[in-house]
Amino acid sequence: MRSHIIHLLVAATCASAALLAGCSATSTEGYAATSPFPTIYRSVSLPLFRNDTMMRGFDRDLADALVKQVEQSTPYKVRSEASADTILRGTITSIDLLELSKDPNTGLANEMMVRMRVDFEWVDLKTGKRIVAREGVESSALFVPSYPAREPLELGRFAAVEQLARDLVAAMQSKW
Repeated sequence: MRSHIIHLLVAATCASAALLAGCSATSTEGYAATSPFPTIYRSVSLPLFRNDTMMRGFDRDLADALVKQVEQSTPYKVRSEASADTILRGTITSIDLLELSKDPNTGLANEMMVRMRVDFEWVDLKTGKRIVAREGVESSALFVPSYPAREPLELGRFAAVEQLARDLVAAMQSKW
C-alpha cells in the first residue's frame, strides 16, 4: 500500500513537471504561466477618445466598454490621470454605416454594418514612452433593421464598441 502511494506521488510529480516544462518565465520563450500583461504597471487612465466624426455618443460608449474590459480582463485598476501609471488615449477617426443588402421590393436596407476605426496609444506616464501605438484599428458589427428582426442601430453600435474595447485591451498584452 505504501509503495503504491509513493508510485502515485512520483507519477504526479513527473506529470506536473512535464506540464510545466512547456511553460516559460517569459512569453518570448514559449508559453507563459504568468499574466500576458506587463507587470510593471498597476493602473491605467482611460479618458474619452477624441471623436473626429459626426456620430455622437460613440466616445462615451467606448469609454464605458474600455473601463469594463480593463477591469475584467487585466490586472490594472482604472484611475484618474493624476494617479495612474499609464494612459490609454486615442481618436475615433471614422464611423460608417454600410448597407450590405436591400429588399428588392421596397429598396430598404435588409442588413447593415456599423464600422468604427480608431488610432490609439498606451503611454507610460512616468517616462512619456509609448508602450503600444496603433493606427486604423477597426471593428464592425452587423445589424438587421428590416422586418421581422427590426434591430435598431444601437444594437450594431453596441456590438462594434464592445468588440473594439476587447481588441484595444488585447493590444495591451506583452509582445509575443
